[in-house]
Amino acid sequence: QVQLVESGGALVQVGGSLRLSCAASGRTVNRYAMDWYRQAPGKQRELVAIITSEGRTNYGDSVKGRFTISRDNAKNTMYLQMNNLKPEDTAVYYCHATVLSGLRPYDYWGQGTQVTVSS
Repeated sequence: QVQLVESGGALVQVGGSLRLSCAASGRTVNRYAMDWYRQAPGKQRELVAIITSEGRTNYGDSVKGRFTISRDNAKNTMYLQMNNLKPEDTAVYYCHATVLSGLRPYDYWGQGTQVTVSS
């Protein structure tokens, strides 16, 4: 069993920055890719960024060049540095990991953290 807890969401002005954290507990997630998703009101959940266990990263087109995903395996924690925030970044941000138990994959989600960008 893995618990994921996000933090760092806040109300910020356009052009501002935030750093989200996702702390994992229950099991180490160092061997697994982790990702950030977001969901705005009335919209589908979308993938924001992904980081592999080796630290390779990929980003959604809308956040490339503004967001940076990282992880600290010693702390079992993942981060999302968000710069130059725009109103369209307003959403609930979720961290996610797919973790194997034996040969069976399980999806784990955090409870979400609200990011609101005001213009």
